Amino acid sequence: MSVQSMGGKGATVKRTMYAVVMAGGKGTRFWPRSTEKKPKHLLEIFSEKTILRETVDRIKPLIPGENIFVVTGRSHAIDVMRQLPDVPKTHILVEPLGRNTAPCIGLAALHVRRCDPGGVMVVLPSDHFIGRQKAFLRVLSIAGQAAAAGEKALVTVGVCPSRPETGYGYIERGDQIARFKRGRVFQARSFREKPDLKKARTFVRSGRFYWNSGIFVWKASTILEAIDAFLPRLGDGLREIDAALGTRREKNVVKKVYGRTAPVSIDYGVMEKSGNVLLVEGDFGWSDAGNWDALWELGEKDRQGNVLNGKVLTVDACRSYVWSPNRLVALVGVEDLIVVETGDSVLICRRGSSQGVRDVVDALEKNRMWEYL
Repeated sequence: MSVQSMGGKGATVKRTMYAVVMAGGKGTRFWPRSTEKKPKHLLEIFSEKTILRETVDRIKPLIPGENIFVVTGRSHAIDVMRQLPDVPKTHILVEPLGRNTAPCIGLAALHVRRCDPGGVMVVLPSDHFIGRQKAFLRVLSIAGQAAAAGEKALVTVGVCPSRPETGYGYIERGDQIARFKRGRVFQARSFREKPDLKKARTFVRSGRFYWNSGIFVWKASTILEAIDAFLPRLGDGLREIDAALGTRREKNVVKKVYGRTAPVSIDYGVMEKSGNVLLVEGDFGWSDAGNWDALWELGEKDRQGNVLNGKVLTVDACRSYVWSPNRLVALVGVEDLIVVETGDSVLICRRGSSQGVRDVVDALEKNRMWEYL
């Protein structure tokens, strides 16, 4: 798809949209299903498709496969290629090391700029849940127009909050600068870290705060200039990579630059420091689906409020989540549990405590129990 911006003397300039899907990370809060060999984005969680496949399919009505890039780790690159035969293999970008989102986005921006110096890129996590596709694509289209029209605009998507949520960051809106059909664009006034419940309630009551979706839209050239301004060491490294792209040195140069690059998120490294951030509001049934509790929230519940997957029997049990495709799990006289069985591992925790699953992964690593990771 092309979006339009105004060029000099009122001339209309069409800019092509590209997508960058970030498919890194381990998804430790989804242990024991998510492991080193098969991380969260390669799992079938919401349907018979992997989350990564769902993410790419969701955006294809707006952005065709040949304009999609996926950034992933070396150990998962082959699996990603198998999942996405409609995405060119040259668009599967491999990071030698995980260095958070800023280097990932910078690397992808180099490739988008090479394809199209004026290209607008949509940056998406690979593992989120979107309930309403048409509304989602409409928001991305609006954000693309704002990014194409704005001078050096960095656009982020803020999700209209449905409840006080302590697991998400928030973005405070400033003045409205544009209005589209079913969508508004604001200046972003501030970014806030994950709040406690009292502060989250204050944010939601004010009507000025949105959940930070981690979805961004900008021209590739614009984000590279912003990285130069706010993360100059990373900017220097990206220039080294850019000079080596398409040569025999590319792989070694990328490895060298990543080896000396400090991990930093695009939010902390750029967005929180820039004065050119725009906020597009969206309401499209979004969840970061970040832990087992989120899957209970999103799942179809029985009369007792249970979300059951696989071989499960309940007797006087309610408000629990169970995933057990291999063995029969019976719940008797319990409530608010999460039970996940994978053959060689079983997770049991109280619903509301699944953020702590990452601590289990840390303990397994500390005790060198690699066979369970």
